[in-house]
Amino acid sequence: MNVLLIGSGGREHALAWHLAQAEKCAALYCAPGNAGIEECAECVPIASDDIDGIVTFASEKAIDLVVIGPEAPLVAGLADKLRAAKIAVFGPSAAAARLEGSKAFMKDLCRKYEIPTAAYGRFTDPEQACTFIREQGAPIVVKADGLAAGKGVIIATTVEEAEQAAKEMLSGAAFGESGREIVIEEYLDGEELSFFALADGTHVVPFGSAQDHKRAFDGDKGPNTGGMGAYTPAHMMTQTLADEIMNIIIKPAIDAMAAEKCPFTGVLFAGIMMIDGKPVLLEFNTRFGDPECQALMFLFDGDLLDILDAAAKGRLKDVEDQIYWRQGVATCVVMAAQGYPAQYSQNTAIDLGEADFVAETKVFHAGTARDAAGKLVNQGGRVLGVTSLGATIEESRSRAYEAAGRISWPEGFYRKDIGWRAAGR
Repeated sequence: MNVLLIGSGGREHALAWHLAQAEKCAALYCAPGNAGIEECAECVPIASDDIDGIVTFASEKAIDLVVIGPEAPLVAGLADKLRAAKIAVFGPSAAAARLEGSKAFMKDLCRKYEIPTAAYGRFTDPEQACTFIREQGAPIVVKADGLAAGKGVIIATTVEEAEQAAKEMLSGAAFGESGREIVIEEYLDGEELSFFALADGTHVVPFGSAQDHKRAFDGDKGPNTGGMGAYTPAHMMTQTLADEIMNIIIKPAIDAMAAEKCPFTGVLFAGIMMIDGKPVLLEFNTRFGDPECQALMFLFDGDLLDILDAAAKGRLKDVEDQIYWRQGVATCVVMAAQGYPAQYSQNTAIDLGEADFVAETKVFHAGTARDAAGKLVNQGGRVLGVTSLGATIEESRSRAYEAAGRISWPEGFYRKDIGWRAAGR
């Protein structure tokens, strides 16, 4: 099979690394890729949002399957254009990607189909939003309706903070068009986990769990980021809990999308809050998480190409018994540029040293490139995902931090406490 992967982050490097190992993978391309993906795929200079360019390339190269990594091209309709060109694609249509592209659509769907989620209101008027906030009190959560690179959620601890967030979003100052409508919802106090499932439009199967770390600094301090590290499986995950999440959240959502005439094909990623031992949906994403994907791919032990291809073609039932996992725990520690998620320097030199030589470890690249001399430099905020496997969370973390310590990058930083909840248990 000829395969085209869309994206340039750590998630895409992890997917490319696994896809390249598939027996049926004859050629693997990545648009646009990064300096790490070059090791396992041919990178082509086509932006992930260049829909026409991607469709043309896929047609010219006789691509058998396109795997779409990031959310933005999904929301923009890349999967629809590919399917119209008779090219198989793993990823939802624009209509189905609204589960991530519109918080309001997702919340309304949950209310209609009785999927457990936080109480909420939708607003386009700042005064109405502020009145609602004052009535509800704090803490309270303010969310931009559209895509905001994982940063469009404000957990406000005071009414004043919530009102300011609402006004900044609705004015367009905070997130542009993505904040022209906002969702304000009750604050849920519990422990969060990420749950993944693969769907082919009608059939859906579980595909692992993880726990992400969104805050920039140790102790869950600092601003929200796209994710500073993750481990899999989530420490509280049991077969009973997985079955419950599938039965009350995942399967009802897939059935609801089919009933709404926008069947979902791809990865459905549920952000779950555990409240008194019960799972409550925080949000849906319509792609693999980043950095959760890096940890998942390091733990996954099946043929990724076979499984994604089957999902793309409505044959997921045929391969669901081929979803295997290695024993143990995988941890991903993200190395980011100093200043991220705000201002940071680019094109700073990185020396990976002997990080990859730590046992059961792989350094996945996210925001990397090569300079004119061929040296590795950063071209993004989240730059590397140091990922290790261990028999326990302690061994997995130890290896990841040993590898991170071997990397020379003075302009970078990373959290020292990824997986702390699991280690504490």
